[in-house]
Amino acid sequence: MEDDEDELGQLVRGQAVKRAAAGDVAFVGELGVRLARRHAAARDRVRESDRQLALVMRVLALTPGRDSLEQLLQLLDDDHTTGAGLPQPFVASLLAEHQRPADLTAAVLGRRDRYRLDELRACLFQELLIRGVDVDAFQGRDVHSWLYGRMGPHRFTWLPARRRDLEAGVGFPRRRINSSTAGTATQVPSEGRVDPPTPRTAERSALRDVATSDVYESVVAAVRAGGWGHCEAWVFRPDEPVVPDGVPALLPTLPMPCVDGLGPTDRFEVAVRKVDEIWRLLFGVASMGGMWGPGAHGAYGRLRAWTSMAGLCGAPDGASAEEVESLARLTTWFHFEADAEWFHNDIDSDFGVAALSPDGRRIAVLAASDTD
Repeated sequence: MEDDEDELGQLVRGQAVKRAAAGDVAFVGELGVRLARRHAAARDRVRESDRQLALVMRVLALTPGRDSLEQLLQLLDDDHTTGAGLPQPFVASLLAEHQRPADLTAAVLGRRDRYRLDELRACLFQELLIRGVDVDAFQGRDVHSWLYGRMGPHRFTWLPARRRDLEAGVGFPRRRINSSTAGTATQVPSEGRVDPPTPRTAERSALRDVATSDVYESVVAAVRAGGWGHCEAWVFRPDEPVVPDGVPALLPTLPMPCVDGLGPTDRFEVAVRKVDEIWRLLFGVASMGGMWGPGAHGAYGRLRAWTSMAGLCGAPDGASAEEVESLARLTTWFHFEADAEWFHNDIDSDFGVAALSPDGRRIAVLAASDTD
C-alpha cells in the first residue's frame, strides 16, 4: 500500500501540472478520484484506530489499581495521544467511578510534572468533589487552591470549592467495559402538585418575553451541555408582583411555544420543587445527557447546572456561586409538563422549569425536549 501511495504522490507532484498543460485533464481527474478514495480509506483507518484507542483507555480507567492507573496516565501524557481516544473530562468521570480516591489523589491530583493532564486534574477534582470525596484528607493540603492556582483562571474556579448541601444526592452513570446505564428522572413528581383546576382560562397573558441573549444562553446551558434535542428559555416581568400560588394558572397562558395550542382541559401538570431537587434535575440533564449522547459528565455538568440556575433565578452579572445559591434558595421553583405539541411526550424526556423571584416580579422559564 505504501508503494502505491508513493507512486500516486509522485504522479501528482510530477505529472498533474504537465498533463493539464498538455490538455490531458482526464488523467488529472483520475488522479483526483484515486486521491479521494485514498483519503476516505485513511479516514476510515483513523476512525477505527480512534475507537480502539478509546476502548484501551476505557479498559485501563475501569480496571481498579495503581498499575492500570499509571499505564493510563502514561498513555494520556504521550504526544501521539493528544486529541485521540477519549476526551479527558470523560476519562475523569470513569476514574472517579472506578478508582480509589486515595490512588487518584496520589497519582493524578498530586502530580505536577505532566502538564498535558491539567484538564484531567481539574475535571477529576470536580468529579470527586461532587461525589462527596474530601480530597484534602488524602492529599493533606488545599488541592483546590494549588490546582487552579497552577492552571490560572480556569472556568471551574467560579464554582464552590467544596460541595454545597444542595448538590448532595445526585445521580451518576454506571459504566462497564461494554455497557453503561444512566438516566435522569424528569417527570413531575406527585409530591408538591399544584395543578390549576380545569377548565383553565383560554385567555393569553399580555406579558412579553424580555430575556436577553446572555440570559437565554445561561438558562439553557445545562440542557445544551447534555446534548438534548431542543430547548428554549423565556423571562417575563409582571407589572404587579405575582404570588407563588398564582404561578400554576399563569404558566399555561404565557406567550411561550411550549404551551401553544394547549386547550383549557389538556394536561398541564405542575409541582412546587425544592431548590436542591431542581439542581439535581439540571445536573443530571447536563452530566448524563439524553438519548443521543453521554452528556458533559460530572465536572462540566456541575458547571452548567450552576450556570442554568444562575440564569433562572436572575443572578446579576459577576455574581459568585455563593450569591447564586443564596438567591436560588429564596426563589420559588416549579416543575411542569404539558400535552402541548412542543412537548413530544414520547418517552418521558420532556420537562419545564419555572423560577419566581423573591419579589414576584420576575418569572424565568426553561423548557426542554429530547426529541428534535
